[in-house]
Amino acid sequence: MLAWGHGAQAWRGEWAAARAGCALLRVEDAFLRSIRPGRAGDPPLGLLVDGRGAYYDSRQPSDLEHLLATDPLDDPVLLARAAEGTARLRHGDLSKYNAHDPALAAPEPGYVLVIDQVRGDAAIRLGGADQETFIRMLQAARQENPGARILIKTHPETSGGLRPGHFTAADGTLIDTPLSPWALLEGAAAVYTVSSQIGFEAILAGHRPRVFGQPFYAGWGLSDDRMPLPRRQRKLDVAQLFAATMLLYPLWYDPCRDRLCSFEDALDQLEAEVRAYREDRAGHVAIGMRLWKRASLQRAFGRHCQVIFDDDTTSAARRAEAEGRSLLVWAGKEPAGFTPPVPLFRVEDGFLRSRGLGAALVPALSLVTDDLGIYYDPTRESRLERLIAAPPPPGAEARARALIDSIVTARLSKYNTGRAALPDLPPGRRILVPGQVEDDASILRGGGEVRTNLALLARARAENPDAIILYKPHPDVEAGLRCGAIPQDEALKLADAVMTEADPVALIAEVEEVWTMTSLLGFEALLRGRQVTCLGAPFYAGWGLTRDLGPVPDRRRARPTLEALAYAALIAYPRCFDPVTGLPCPPEVLVERLAEGKVARPGPGLRALSKLQGIFASRATLWR
Repeated sequence: MLAWGHGAQAWRGEWAAARAGCALLRVEDAFLRSIRPGRAGDPPLGLLVDGRGAYYDSRQPSDLEHLLATDPLDDPVLLARAAEGTARLRHGDLSKYNAHDPALAAPEPGYVLVIDQVRGDAAIRLGGADQETFIRMLQAARQENPGARILIKTHPETSGGLRPGHFTAADGTLIDTPLSPWALLEGAAAVYTVSSQIGFEAILAGHRPRVFGQPFYAGWGLSDDRMPLPRRQRKLDVAQLFAATMLLYPLWYDPCRDRLCSFEDALDQLEAEVRAYREDRAGHVAIGMRLWKRASLQRAFGRHCQVIFDDDTTSAARRAEAEGRSLLVWAGKEPAGFTPPVPLFRVEDGFLRSRGLGAALVPALSLVTDDLGIYYDPTRESRLERLIAAPPPPGAEARARALIDSIVTARLSKYNTGRAALPDLPPGRRILVPGQVEDDASILRGGGEVRTNLALLARARAENPDAIILYKPHPDVEAGLRCGAIPQDEALKLADAVMTEADPVALIAEVEEVWTMTSLLGFEALLRGRQVTCLGAPFYAGWGLTRDLGPVPDRRRARPTLEALAYAALIAYPRCFDPVTGLPCPPEVLVERLAEGKVARPGPGLRALSKLQGIFASRATLWR
């Protein structure tokens, strides 16, 4: 029988288990739950299923306490995962609930932090505490820290008006704004708690919290326990506590793949959902968006607050300022000299985009938003440049390596269109020259002296007279949708073969080098270990990973690994959207969807529907 913890209806499960003579399992939310509390409607990302009791019930050992007391917790791989997981939580400002705003300024450091909880919570009553315990805790904080500022952190459900806490403004300075727990812990001189999970996070942040109840994290030598539990005698370090609590005890759930998963997979998903919430919760006003894109943009950026579409730049800026929204503009569509009074994010397709071309009205499954510039424009710094130049966060390079391997194994590229079998290729040193759309913004902004496909071919042939040169026209050009075509007879004067409708991934596998102006195919070749020569300044040039013959900005002085570059471009920069569930998702899910073909395939009807959806997306204010 299952019972939800020790909640109001748990007696029913207890009674049924006793009557049937069967085991009772108590179920609770996992320690990384969701963006908002369950009473706000968010489902949990994981569950705690305990056959001995409940983790917060100190009257008897739970499965978690049994793990902490008896498991060796000495596996180096497990402890390394624990250290990395702790670092990722801190870096991402992630907690049990995640409706906080990392942009909010934390109080001046040096304060004493007192953690409140909601009245009537089972973790208080079954953790050996009551209302008087909170009074004693606040008194102790004042007595033990004379003259110090006392800040009282309210529970998210109290701040949201869902359940009352134990303290009011008469008791001291309340922190009821959505401040990150990690930011609060960073500035605290001391932390006082009864049984809140923030006490556990305080340990992860390097504190030794004063604990007035008997929560799961007390009694292991990592806290100052004012109500000791004699049966807990083992001494643990922080990694061991984390390993048992976050890696071994919970059942984590992947809502996109609809299956149980590892802590790391759950964390990837939470990062994607939290990013969407933090960036979109105030809403956006979008300008410069073509009609057929609007439905997908509404789905992508309107999950937490609708996107309003306005083709008039002036009125859009005024509305955004009046309503506290930010502006979205398709990159390159903002008017010259446009300086709005609110944040402006330039939107573009991501580097794992779809199965099909944007020019054929296939919606993108990943989009980038850039508040500084845009990745293809080297004349000014972009957010992607900053991500590449910054030290990668914990676990980033290993995660990127696994993602690269999955992309290579699945034979994925940006559009995933070409699947024609390759002809027999002549032996010798082969160079792939990818054609581009000649009026593409990446060439207009980031091109060097060579700015046409014919000139690119001529330069590649001039510097490699004995090589086998394979020319691949751009898919949009092949489809007759964009400019940049070279007549076949002219192309064959410089190239040994013109690879029309060829799979770019298959071509990369057959060559030793790629020559390009600014094509993304150069990045895809880097991922596959090929040498890349750039005659322009694409985002991946200038970092020591390519041979650069173009005008690379001097500011690109960092020397990241290939994995760090891939992490920035494929994980940290874009936002991905699962075409099956509609949820924000990590790029690993997108790779699986593209590999399995679980994406929309547009025909004429779907293209017409996309435009119709765009009309209604533009009028979302009528029903939302």
